[in-house]
Amino acid sequence: MHVAQIGSGASSGRRPLFSWGQAPARALGAIPPPMLVLLGVVSLQVGAAFAKQLFTMAGASGVVALRLTFAALILLAVWRPSLRMDRRTLAVVAGYGAVLAGMNVCIYQAFERIPLGAAVTIEFLGPLVVAVVGSRRKLDLVWAALAGLGVFLLARVEGGLDPVGVGFALAAGAMWAGYILVGAKLGSRTTGGSGLALGMAFGALVAAPFGIAEAGTALLHPAVLVAGLVVALMSSVIPYSLELEALRRMPPRVFGVLMSLEPAVAALAGLLVLGELLGTWQWVAIACVVIASVGAVGMTKSGTKPEDTGAN
Repeated sequence: MHVAQIGSGASSGRRPLFSWGQAPARALGAIPPPMLVLLGVVSLQVGAAFAKQLFTMAGASGVVALRLTFAALILLAVWRPSLRMDRRTLAVVAGYGAVLAGMNVCIYQAFERIPLGAAVTIEFLGPLVVAVVGSRRKLDLVWAALAGLGVFLLARVEGGLDPVGVGFALAAGAMWAGYILVGAKLGSRTTGGSGLALGMAFGALVAAPFGIAEAGTALLHPAVLVAGLVVALMSSVIPYSLELEALRRMPPRVFGVLMSLEPAVAALAGLLVLGELLGTWQWVAIACVVIASVGAVGMTKSGTKPEDTGAN
């Protein structure tokens, strides 16, 4: 999952995950912010497709454990957070990590059973529901109905999808919604990326038993470790960095609209990397969810408080 936002992005006051050198900073500065967001989305979803290819070697939960562990190690090295915190802050960090781990475990279990694009589309209901519930506009009921229609089409047309996979994707969406709410508290109680680093570390600890139970000593195979590092970079470190850099230079609302393309990008990644073919009505279903998300986010007033989302 990534640190992103429906209707915004991560807090614009946060500094980037990395202290870019002058040359990399100039290179990033030369890239238009919308392109940074799209590159981050592509990296995230191609990383997810690559992760799915590793399931035969380390299992879905094993890949999650590796991804969170490597991402946590990188973030801890970058931010060097202090462990001194009060009990309430510790509880928020722990809750954040637990929801993060659950979200990733559930969506990877969904990836194992249904196409990537379908899983991400269903999961996207989580942040979409938060955006709609937090709004007082009647028009958002139309967007909610359109999103519901999209998921109905995904689950019912052309033979339907594995119900267990759909269930895991819905659970991931619920976890994503919870992640938004807990993430807001985390941002208010920690500074910079220290909360993210500690939360990621706690999430890795939560996911580790599931990964070990499923993959065992296969997690220690050099090829699996290298692949896990690649997944962590593509699905966590690179997207986080690109998104946060983009958020320094573009309105949160525009960022949210671009992030709404995630289900479509996931479907394309599944098609190009994994050869996952979707039927005509399934593409229509994905389009319904994308349009609903763009509608719910794109028409949000610029003064609306952003909602932190995090994702696959």
